[in-house]
Amino acid sequence: MFVQTQTTPNPNSLKFLPGKTVTNSGSYEIIDKNTSSNDLVRNILSINGVTSIFLGSDFISVNKQKEIDWEDVKHIVISLINEYYKSGKEFVIDKDISENKLDKNLVEIEKQIIKILDTKIRPAVAKDGGDIKFEGFKDGVVKVKLQGSCSGCPSSTMTLKQGVQNMLCHYLPEVKEVIAL
Repeated sequence: MFVQTQTTPNPNSLKFLPGKTVTNSGSYEIIDKNTSSNDLVRNILSINGVTSIFLGSDFISVNKQKEIDWEDVKHIVISLINEYYKSGKEFVIDKDISENKLDKNLVEIEKQIIKILDTKIRPAVAKDGGDIKFEGFKDGVVKVKLQGSCSGCPSSTMTLKQGVQNMLCHYLPEVKEVIAL
């Protein structure tokens, strides 16, 4: 198996592409190794300097402290990913572990915001190793949570304002501002 790596706009985040399905039930950000029973997740989060991981459908983004060099982390992560899949496992996450279930009683504008996020914004953000989650809408302000490589990225504010906010305001005049939590 050949695990590829891809840089992201965040210099402290690297995207690992195992060429296999990572999660078949959404995306997940994990910061504390004690919140997961998955061996791969726990092992990656045990590497010195690793601060969080983000699991997408076909990638794993690893975030590190800025003082740590990627050369000290990258080969360990690749080795752990290879060992995990060689042991016969098909997924890192095979079921929905999300605790934050979106309220099914959303108003129409919230449904429209989520549809735009899912179809027009999320795919672009995923290419950079991250995700964007809808958190709420009130008085013209959309609240989102940036995850994975987007979390702590120097260009995330620009992406949020020039990309996400402009897109949502263009399609939905009710939206006046987008803020990240």
